[in-house]
Amino acid sequence: MTKLDSAPIRIGRIDYTNVWPVFHHFDPTRLRAETELVYGMPADLNRKLRAGEIDVAAISSFAYGLNSEDYWLLPDLSVSALGQVQSLLLFLKSPLEQARDGRIALTTTSATTVNLLKIVMRKFYGGSPVYETAEPCLDSMLEKADAALLIGDHAIKASWRDHGYRVLDLGDIWRLWTGRWMTFAVWAVRKDAVRRNPEAIAEIYRELVASKRRSAADPEPLVGEAVRRVGGTPEYWRGYFRGLCHDFGPDQRAGLSLYFQYARELGLLDKAVTLADWPDSVHA
Repeated sequence: MTKLDSAPIRIGRIDYTNVWPVFHHFDPTRLRAETELVYGMPADLNRKLRAGEIDVAAISSFAYGLNSEDYWLLPDLSVSALGQVQSLLLFLKSPLEQARDGRIALTTTSATTVNLLKIVMRKFYGGSPVYETAEPCLDSMLEKADAALLIGDHAIKASWRDHGYRVLDLGDIWRLWTGRWMTFAVWAVRKDAVRRNPEAIAEIYRELVASKRRSAADPEPLVGEAVRRVGGTPEYWRGYFRGLCHDFGPDQRAGLSLYFQYARELGLLDKAVTLADWPDSVHA
């Protein structure tokens, strides 16, 4: 197949297991477009997309909200859940009544969950804790804090330990208080990248959606990969992937819009956020 003549399209990939279903069957070597995969933590990819160092990426939903005027959303792609997520966890060393006005250590790796925690503490529990950022290590985070927030594979591995702490799942708390879905990550593309090479973006988009559908039809390859790379049991990973949704339909969009509304009410965002799909994606 002839490659499209253009500069490489740089694709940001979070290597957390929660995005594996969209990327597992995505093979850049099959594309006509020249591409480059750039791996990183969510916060790193958020920054690189904003700076134009990558062109398309799975990014934190909050990062989309901060810079939505520069991005299009790739439709029908997200990391969402209705309730328990198992990888967005608040570990409580002290009772919740103390932690909500105490000290909470935050992971440095994601913007969406950090701000979801701030929404939960302020709007749902009426608290105003002191937040401090820390590297994602549960023991060191809790040396001086009442609670610690971990996400992704760091949270999963910590949850398997016999740590003795009470654990709150932020996805579950969001559903209990709002009844809504929560979307933690979206796929976004820079508008200038679309202008430069819409054909390449269309091809990448088609392959990402195809990968998502193959993973949904048969999750066992993901389960096996997770056991090999992260640990745990096949039963755990089957339940984990079953609890995630990688679509982005009306219900997921409504939940994310409410999240953005609350974030603006608390001054975490300074503007209203429109969920703007790439207009040409219907032809991709």
